[in-house]
Amino acid sequence: MNKVSPARLAAFEILQKIERQRAFSSALLPIYEEKLEPKDKSLCHQLTLGVLRRRIYLDRIVESFSRIKPAKLDLEVLIALRLGLFQLFFLDKIPDFSAVNESVNLAHLAKKRSAAGLVNAVLRRAARQTDFKFEFADEIEKLSVETSHPRWLIEHWTRAFGMEETEKLAYANNQTPLLAFRLTNKSDKNTIEILRKLGLEITESSVAPNAFCVEKPNEMLLAFAQEGKIYFQEESSQFVAGAVKLQSGENFLDVCSAPGSKFTQINSKLRITNYEFQIPDSKTDNRQPTTENQKANSKPISVAGDLHEHRLRILRQSTENQGFSNPNLVAYDAENALPFAFETFDNVLLDAPCSGTGTIRHNPEIRYFLNEKDFSELQTKQLRILTNASNVLKKGGRIVYSTCSLEREENEAVIERFLNDNTQYEKIAPELPQKFLTSEDFARTSPARDSVDGFFIAVLERK
Repeated sequence: MNKVSPARLAAFEILQKIERQRAFSSALLPIYEEKLEPKDKSLCHQLTLGVLRRRIYLDRIVESFSRIKPAKLDLEVLIALRLGLFQLFFLDKIPDFSAVNESVNLAHLAKKRSAAGLVNAVLRRAARQTDFKFEFADEIEKLSVETSHPRWLIEHWTRAFGMEETEKLAYANNQTPLLAFRLTNKSDKNTIEILRKLGLEITESSVAPNAFCVEKPNEMLLAFAQEGKIYFQEESSQFVAGAVKLQSGENFLDVCSAPGSKFTQINSKLRITNYEFQIPDSKTDNRQPTTENQKANSKPISVAGDLHEHRLRILRQSTENQGFSNPNLVAYDAENALPFAFETFDNVLLDAPCSGTGTIRHNPEIRYFLNEKDFSELQTKQLRILTNASNVLKKGGRIVYSTCSLEREENEAVIERFLNDNTQYEKIAPELPQKFLTSEDFARTSPARDSVDGFFIAVLERK
């Protein structure tokens, strides 16, 4: 019988789904890890993300030792080889024989018996010959292979940021990020102290105020998250929410809110009560400006919207778990006119759908899913949503536009096009620390400079 450890089998299945279904590791890992013992859970996590972060490099080894193009191998065989090679070259505590034998067994379990001999031969040769060197056509190819980023992406970033910054970025993307979290409405002044007494080394974020980081989480930290006493949220995501300067009594809209990280963070600052909010009847003209009498008699509202109802259900569960009741959630397609009256909101957050290139540290597979035309296509979508969101902003109100993309096409270019077409808006510098501000009065975080995900922030004010 071909025995394979639960951790390796789980990683093997996850990696196949990522390739075949364009699924995300962040969605699959919790599902698989829930069924694993702590030791297996850790190894599964390490193997899955490790292979994704080193995929191009590992494939170059496969080709070097087998003389076969990786694309010509069955996917199951290729993934078995990647897993074995990652263990041989990057995990010191795993014996070579274990890495080789279990990868061979994975090939057998996948009913690729004829290829098991190839897997065995390639891995045994790799275990013996650890001092090999690749030849590269140029520095772009070298950086592409050594950091496992597609060549076109390295070229794209080099044009945008220069070779030196691109190199720093590519290497930073393969670093394992700290786990970040924040307190919730269920937290109290003793929460952090209690976690520290339970053996956690907790540090305060250097990027986002009131954010905390931990390198090695334990079961108690996860239990606190399940109980809603803390909420896991990346530092830059918390940084974006901090750019929304919502005051008591103001109306707020989070345009593309799910899963609700920023919505709950912004609301928790003020402990806002969410009053009942009725969406106007679609048969009436629901986009007329709010009258002065309506403004005087209305109570402050805070609304979270999203395209998919199932994502809003998850958002509702998250808000309730963090100590909010009856959040105002609205399903709509933000690429069309929003179902609110003109000039309804004082503050609008648009964390726009984007390529996610700033989050490759957490989602390494993103680099393989993208192509260069995606950036311009996303720009069109982002501009459409921003225009619709601007229609519901009051005079004197502000829109915070953000993405977790590094690309100018999705960031500066979107704002430039919007301002060219909407002269009643002006760009203002975000009220954030100077070191994050750019010469163009935007804000950016950088994986290479700040050791956090890369986010972009622009603030627009309606005159």
